Amino acid sequence: MKTKAVKPAVHIIQKELLQPYNPVTINLIGAGGTGGQVLTALARMNHALIALGHTGLFVRVFDNDTVDTANLGRQLFTTAELGQYKSVALINRINRFFGTNWKAETIRYDKENLKDRDLASATVTITCVDTVKARYEVAEILKHLAEKYHGRNRVQYWMDFGNSRSSGQVILSTLEKIKQPASELYHPVETLPLVTEEFKELLNSEVVDDTPSCSLAEALTKQDLFINSALANVGASLLWQLFREGILFNRGFFLNLKDFRTQPLKVA
Repeated sequence: MKTKAVKPAVHIIQKELLQPYNPVTINLIGAGGTGGQVLTALARMNHALIALGHTGLFVRVFDNDTVDTANLGRQLFTTAELGQYKSVALINRINRFFGTNWKAETIRYDKENLKDRDLASATVTITCVDTVKARYEVAEILKHLAEKYHGRNRVQYWMDFGNSRSSGQVILSTLEKIKQPASELYHPVETLPLVTEEFKELLNSEVVDDTPSCSLAEALTKQDLFINSALANVGASLLWQLFREGILFNRGFFLNLKDFRTQPLKVA
């Protein structure tokens, strides 16, 4: 007796992201070690997408922190940028280099600062934050926007970057059900679970040392020199696949830089 073949689970991207009339809006929250690397990857992605006939990306970076000496070397800042807002320093550099008109927001992405729903909402939200509390706060804002806001930039996807000293993960979630086409080859999945719900116990068990570092040497005891860029590049590859191929078999990954292992997180 023949057993029925199990169709691979996939998430299929809607046409409005693959062939949009306007640039796709992205809110990048956090402009530190990972955020700076992700922003550079987004700028390269935008340039490539436009060359391929896509309308590209419009990115806003949220961070109220300023550059200090401990950031130099591990994060993408120079001595000339000491004292500047991280978001402003990074956006100014990207805009000059790539000719974009992206925006820096020198505020925290939280309920107190985000009274303007047009500013809070973006098709894709990317978080590169240091604390579990910040993730939960972002999740609460995004869920509220998904229910109440139905403008052009309504929230659809949330990509969260998180890491410890030499390991980390990137998880892609949906904030609304993404309508899927019928398929004979695949099992289309319309909802990707939120990181704050699926990995709640893991997040709550994390012990975070958010004491400011006084030097690069001290900062490197908390995070390895290349963990941020490694996560940013693989995470950006997932986003690139979303825009270019329109179909995802994986919705994230776990990375261990010490053992040079990457474990994909399958769509299910």
